[in-house]
Amino acid sequence: MARAEQVTEDEADIRLDRWFRRHFPGLPQSAIQKLCRTGQIRVDGHRAEAATRLSPGQEVRVPPLPAAPPQAGRVAPPPDPALTREVQAMVLYCDEQVIVLNKPSGLPTQGGPGITRHLDMMLDALRFGGGRPRLVHRLDRDTSGVLVLARTPGTAARLAAVFRGREAEKTYWAVVTRRPVPPGGVIDLPLRRVMGGRGERTAVAEPDHAGAARAVTEFRTLDHAGKLAWLELRPLTGRTHQLRVHCVAIGAPILGDKKYARPDQNGAFAATVAGLPEALHLHARRLVLPHPAGGTLAIEAELPAHFRETFRTLGFTAPRAILPERNR
Repeated sequence: MARAEQVTEDEADIRLDRWFRRHFPGLPQSAIQKLCRTGQIRVDGHRAEAATRLSPGQEVRVPPLPAAPPQAGRVAPPPDPALTREVQAMVLYCDEQVIVLNKPSGLPTQGGPGITRHLDMMLDALRFGGGRPRLVHRLDRDTSGVLVLARTPGTAARLAAVFRGREAEKTYWAVVTRRPVPPGGVIDLPLRRVMGGRGERTAVAEPDHAGAARAVTEFRTLDHAGKLAWLELRPLTGRTHQLRVHCVAIGAPILGDKKYARPDQNGAFAATVAGLPEALHLHARRLVLPHPAGGTLAIEAELPAHFRETFRTLGFTAPRAILPERNR
């Protein structure tokens, strides 16, 4: 028999299919889509698509559901103690809605081909008496720094909207292998995804190209040592590998970025970085965003070890990261 269930405050802006997966975890996505397509799932009495965003107080019609596949023998293993210690050591901030981490360089955010160890597989260790936290944005495998997790489905939906709407203010630090001229400004170059010998990549696009997407980055030089420089980068858009490609475009590839440094820059790259760590020197230093429960949250992350070593070698002095600040 069908029944009606009410959307709670915490489930604001969650997608209808995700609401069903939360309440009925054994229900496959294909079944949810079919039930929506045939009108068996309704919201406030009306047909709804799987991607429909829900609001508190709405009523979701739950029809008789197909039986979930048997789960016998599928007992989740306990969290690995070493992974638990590792990921809990990354925590910069935690409250009832969000957890903020300082992700290390070299750790992928999610799994993929050939990836057997990633942050997403560690998230059960961050339940802290609640549900499993959810990723709401990503950092590249080799980029370190501030990464936000949502502790509830409703929070995840609201934070995802924040990142989609460019409401989050992101500040990155990078060490580049050539001092940019001028030392600061705005890079406004469209980007597109292309296939190459090293897989899918991001490249600068002609503005009228069908796949072009506008990409804008503010930058300024904070210090320099010889040809190398320490930059502050503020992406005003969120394209894949935007900062890495934009730095190459102004002739200042990021130290350790073997994927995007151009062949004509390789000589300068090798000559200027001898003896420095080879890891990518790109760090998500600061994030300021609307807190799901109101007010603004500002978080900064300390530099990883390879960054600190390079700063010591080049004589750069970084201020300490501020403590988390929430203005209500």
